[in-house]
Amino acid sequence: MAKRSDTQGRLDDAARAGWLYYVAGRTQDEIAAAMSISRQSAQRLVSLAVAERLIKVRLDHPIAACLELGEALKDRFGLVHVEVVPSDPAGSSSTVGIAEAAAAEIERWLRRPDPIVLAIGTGRTLKAAVDQLPPMDCPQHRIVSLTGNIGPDGSAAYYNVIFSMADAIKARHFPMPLPVLCSSAEERDALHMQSIVQSTLKLGATADVTFVGVGELGVEAPLCVDGFLAPDEMTSLMKCGAVGEICGWMFDRDGQLLAEPINDRVASVPIPPRSSGSVIGVALGKRKQAAIHGALTGGLLNGIITDEATAEHLLKL
Repeated sequence: MAKRSDTQGRLDDAARAGWLYYVAGRTQDEIAAAMSISRQSAQRLVSLAVAERLIKVRLDHPIAACLELGEALKDRFGLVHVEVVPSDPAGSSSTVGIAEAAAAEIERWLRRPDPIVLAIGTGRTLKAAVDQLPPMDCPQHRIVSLTGNIGPDGSAAYYNVIFSMADAIKARHFPMPLPVLCSSAEERDALHMQSIVQSTLKLGATADVTFVGVGELGVEAPLCVDGFLAPDEMTSLMKCGAVGEICGWMFDRDGQLLAEPINDRVASVPIPPRSSGSVIGVALGKRKQAAIHGALTGGLLNGIITDEATAEHLLKL
């Protein structure tokens, strides 16, 4: 039998302690006795289980205030799916809460017995959501990436979600073998003519459900930080009225795609039609409020997963 490494052994112990604490409902003293360790060691193992994300918590009780905000958003923007999670006033994370909620909704779709096409964008929030998914076998489904997986320097894009999803979900996956933004419209058109890209574009257009992030703009926005746009290009776009982006597609405060050359360079699959499927945005926070509002106002989305503070702000606009 292969000998366990010290690291693997400690994670095994942390998983056992976490299970005893969160599932079996044992106290730390009982865990210590069961595992023949000190109470302090039991406490550290339970903390390690949480820190290593071996423990994933879902809240099964609907919170009335969140439900009311969700219904108000549905009525205001004509949405088919809304989930509002509690806000953490002291939290600094832009993914906590909505990542778990998005993971639960993605899992709900993947549990369907009938075949579906699930399209997914990219970004930190969606990657955090996919990291919450349990291992699943669903060979009847097809997963397609809306955005390219190549960075501006030719390397693999770190926050491209489909590769993380492929590790957890046993289904056919269709990556987009392109950058998010091409250097020119001519380059984009030439790349889109490739047969392997054509099949991905066609598949994305048939998505039954789509999950996307909603990106804010600014010199600290991911498109700049990740090197897809120079700061002066970003500033110019904002002067032209851009307030947000979805899969690289730039739009204004009314949710209309910009009639600017930048959108002619976007290699992503066009946002799937809302008339034939659900297009669910996953986003929260002050920096994204204008972008989320524009996307909802213009009908780029017909679903949203967000938090209380963002929902309240959207309803005031």
